Amino acid sequence: MTTMSATLTTFERPIGKMLSIYYKEAKYEFLKNLRLRMYSVSTIFFPVMFYVLFGLVLGRQNTSGLNMAKYLIPTYGTFGVMGASLFGTAAGLAAERGLGWLQVKRASPMPPSAYFAGKVVMSMIFSCAVVLILLTLGVTLGGVRLPVLDAVKLVATLVVGSLPFCAMGLALGYFLGPNSAPATINMIYLPLSFCSGLWVPLMFLPKVMRMLAEFLPPYHLSQLALGIVGAGRQESNLVHWGVLIVFSLICLGVARVGFQRDEGKMYG
Repeated sequence: MTTMSATLTTFERPIGKMLSIYYKEAKYEFLKNLRLRMYSVSTIFFPVMFYVLFGLVLGRQNTSGLNMAKYLIPTYGTFGVMGASLFGTAAGLAAERGLGWLQVKRASPMPPSAYFAGKVVMSMIFSCAVVLILLTLGVTLGGVRLPVLDAVKLVATLVVGSLPFCAMGLALGYFLGPNSAPATINMIYLPLSFCSGLWVPLMFLPKVMRMLAEFLPPYHLSQLALGIVGAGRQESNLVHWGVLIVFSLICLGVARVGFQRDEGKMYG
């Protein structure tokens, strides 16, 4: 009995070992996606391409007193952050579920949370890269003038703001198939971006779409970022963060349901 109870006792790793596991999982998740050109190139290329076209080439002149090169850094930054988060978590999770890779992970002594943390950290790194490139292009080619402190705050806000979309990606990843995931994500991601005013400034959208935008999470993140560059709608930051936090909790709840469903199928 003593031997049996000793065997069943949960093995507790030292903190250093646990941190090492999380670090390695995040590191190799990042390297894996960096080598996947379909992810790494498209995640960075699309927001940068749109910014160059609409912010630097077509937006040289101020429109209605709006500096487009400056305005579009937060909006296309939000667009890029969404893409990195959704495709990094939802598409990756759906593909690995389909391949049975999650079963291999669960059979290993690695804690399940390290797997999800690795995907979130990887998405945040790519999100940071997208925002930094947009900011660099705006400052060097678009004539954007932004204090260093505001630039740091903008990057930090958008990178932290990627977390709700990572949570959304985890929720989607548990309910999408490996083949349907990319197309389904695009069907959600692109209309959501347009309706939130990320491609075209909200003031140029129809009134109905402006009203709809206030119920969409990307709108709230973009408004937080726009407020830093002085182009926001003077709305409460607490409301914006509150909406993003509630949205994150809902998505995490849905992801947990999907996780438990998969666990039930695997071990039930």
